[in-house]
Amino acid sequence: MPLCHIHWFSQVLSKSVGTCVLLPDVKIKPLATMYLLHGRSDDHTAWQRRTRIEVYAETYPLIVVMPDGGLGWYTRNDNGPDYAKYIGEELPAFIEATFHAPARREARCLTGLSMGGYGALRIALAYPDRFASAVSHSGALMVGSWPVREYPGNAHAEMSRVFGAGGAGRDHDLLHLAERVKQNGLLPALRIDCGTEDFLLGQNRACHQALTTLGVPHEYEEFPGSHNWDYWDLHVRDALAFHAKAMKLTV
Repeated sequence: MPLCHIHWFSQVLSKSVGTCVLLPDVKIKPLATMYLLHGRSDDHTAWQRRTRIEVYAETYPLIVVMPDGGLGWYTRNDNGPDYAKYIGEELPAFIEATFHAPARREARCLTGLSMGGYGALRIALAYPDRFASAVSHSGALMVGSWPVREYPGNAHAEMSRVFGAGGAGRDHDLLHLAERVKQNGLLPALRIDCGTEDFLLGQNRACHQALTTLGVPHEYEEFPGSHNWDYWDLHVRDALAFHAKAMKLTV
């Protein structure tokens, strides 16, 4: 698959950003775009450097877009840029204009790990009219639902900058977004998975239980594994298959 490293200026973030883009073979017409979001300690190159995403995606009619999410948590920062708008609106517009990618809901999906797992669901539920499906691997899914005071040390300053005081009922809160979208009747297809040795397992179980209580349809699975690239390299293949089914892609 051709790999493009792009640097472009984001009006939303008011800065230059990097983006890695995997394109299908010239014989395969791209039918959809997957936005693949990195975790808190990484950047836009991580998925391409640390996994075999290029090999796994080559049989799918997909453009795979790997943006730099900084430390913005893919949400509208209380004291900073609107990373949700950057990923949910500005980036797709740029990709679709640059690569002639399909510009419709049924042709856009999101996948992410850890911070990006939260981000994938955050963007999909904030823009349900723009994304057909979302997958979270090992996501920090309750980070926008719990009070920021529960986060210690350096994390407290970061979380305060991004989430303010935090807590339920705001647009950082995945459960609040899911309940609102369910009432509007346009839920994206959702999938959540996590390793049984992952330190974020409790957050994933809490989110799964809460979504079930709310009656929000979603897939949830636990697998052996920890919070590492061995796990994500293995299970991103599940994400590709899930999106292909949700978007009715011919593989």
